[in-house]
Amino acid sequence: MADSNADITPRRQKVQAAEVGTDILTALAELAPATSLSRLAEHVGMPASKVHRYLQALMASGFAEQDPLTNHYGLGRAALFVGLAALGRLDVVKLATPHLAQLRDELNETCFLAVWGNRGPAVVHVEQAVRAVTLVTQVGSVLPLLGSSTGLVFNAFMPNAETAQLREAELRLPSAPTPGALLAAMTELQRTHIQPVHGLLMAGVNALSAPLFSGDQRLAGVITIVGGEPGFMAEADGDAAKRLHEVARKISARMGAQSDED
Repeated sequence: MADSNADITPRRQKVQAAEVGTDILTALAELAPATSLSRLAEHVGMPASKVHRYLQALMASGFAEQDPLTNHYGLGRAALFVGLAALGRLDVVKLATPHLAQLRDELNETCFLAVWGNRGPAVVHVEQAVRAVTLVTQVGSVLPLLGSSTGLVFNAFMPNAETAQLREAELRLPSAPTPGALLAAMTELQRTHIQPVHGLLMAGVNALSAPLFSGDQRLAGVITIVGGEPGFMAEADGDAAKRLHEVARKISARMGAQSDED
């Protein structure tokens, strides 16, 4: 029994040390980009001498660093590496789903998420409203690049090399926009981050779409509100567009993206 108790004490000490270390790392993140020892100690509610000991260990492992000019402390390369790895594992579907459900409940319109698939914009999650427009919002549906609000967002924010082949094919269709009109619409979309369409994919069906960005500012997906006239008019400056923009910013922020207004 004595040996068992002796084993428990070191393990408990290691757990407590890990908790203190993570508290200090969290504080360094909250006080980023850098902070003094006294401010850090005050922030975590510990004696400066204790914080200093932990900082020495964190710096030795690369999780913290000290500016030689100011003597201030900040997160080290190892902490940044771990943070970026965690951001990369965040699932856009998991993050977007509760926001889309809330948006559906607020507007009573169908909301969905699309990502870039092998054949273009692919619907991967749908929150159906009671008065659902179901013909274009099934999971697994592939939407046109230039003939849907969702596709137009991908066209505006995806790397050109990934969209060029599909865009060239759709530009040959009789219903395709002129290159000039497409460029003007894309420029406006890149400014507003909101794409309204009215009856483009289906007569009487309107939609609003917004981009989602990941931590490296790459397009991670597109969220869309779709509804039928006259209940849903998809006004670019309307309340639904404003809420869609807010939701897109929240999801993007959770994936580590900077705000488009920063």
